[in-house]
Amino acid sequence: MSPHPIVSTPGGPITTDLRVNERIRVPEVRLVGPNGEQVGIVRIEDALRLAEEADLDLVEVAATARPPVCRLMDYGKYKYEAAQKERESRRNQTNTVIKEMKLRPKIDQHDYETKKGHVVRFLKAGDKVKITIMFRGREQHRPELGYRLLQRLAADVEDLGFIESNARQDGRNMTLVLGPLKKKSEAQAEVKAEKVKAATALAAEREADAAADKAHREESVKTATPKKPRRRSENLDPDMEA
Repeated sequence: MSPHPIVSTPGGPITTDLRVNERIRVPEVRLVGPNGEQVGIVRIEDALRLAEEADLDLVEVAATARPPVCRLMDYGKYKYEAAQKERESRRNQTNTVIKEMKLRPKIDQHDYETKKGHVVRFLKAGDKVKITIMFRGREQHRPELGYRLLQRLAADVEDLGFIESNARQDGRNMTLVLGPLKKKSEAQAEVKAEKVKAATALAAEREADAAADKAHREESVKTATPKKPRRRSENLDPDMEA
């Protein structure tokens, strides 16, 4: 096969990441076959000949080894598959988002449930949550209140998240970080699936309601009693009749 020494671009030549075929300038190499079999140390001329006979490329995969390790492969196919994997990795990559929720150590039950609901929503979306307990005045001398509250919240959402960073005191605040059990991409896929499911159910419900309304109207028309036509004399004043 033809060598791949340089990739030309409008901005100038850019060399490939790996040395291929005639660009490998060493007297001998440790050769690996196309299926991963160890051929052994061979002269570079013999390695190039084997590559040509197999209609493959000789690719240097470990340049720092002594001697360098080369493998017989279809370099064009290798580059294509590597690019595909990189694109797939970028598509699945999501930025880590850390949400923050602040609580007071003596929070009432209603506010606690509200705050917990937000934490649940964040974890379901695949986001990390930093829980901050804010101490004021004499509350700073009761850190156990904040610690117990953090442990309670972590236990309440343990089916969605785990303690990624244990509770620690930082001045007037105590913090704990919860990590989601599911990856961001998985959480987003589930949320999307739930939205599609809800939209499908709503469309089916509306279609059923429309069909029921149509059937009711048709039944009303069938069962309606026809009005008896009145004779002309019934519309006249009796005193006016001859």
